[in-house]
Amino acid sequence: MSTSTTLLPATARPVTEACGWLSSDHCATPVLDLLKTLGWSVVDTPEANVHATSPDGRAYVGWLPEDPDAWQRRVVWRVRVQPTEGGPWEQEFGFDTPAEAVAGFIAALVAHH
Repeated sequence: MSTSTTLLPATARPVTEACGWLSSDHCATPVLDLLKTLGWSVVDTPEANVHATSPDGRAYVGWLPEDPDAWQRRVVWRVRVQPTEGGPWEQEFGFDTPAEAVAGFIAALVAHH
């Protein structure tokens, strides 16, 4: 049996010229807008840090641009989760991580909640 080449899928190749990778603009807006839309409690501190807690209290997201400990470790985002089963876990993101990537991480996290 022979297969016509017109029935085979075309080889997909990425177009590198059109690929615009995200880069950090050091703006928290994509994450904070997502958290507010999800109904999280969002609190700004006088130091310009932002702390957010999920409606069930099991997840925390911190935007820490003015936290000395975070700066020393080159961290600006902190995500902590206390699952209903199992131990707590934490994920941190550095200065150069785009907020859109952090928002994507959080969106994936809450999608499996």
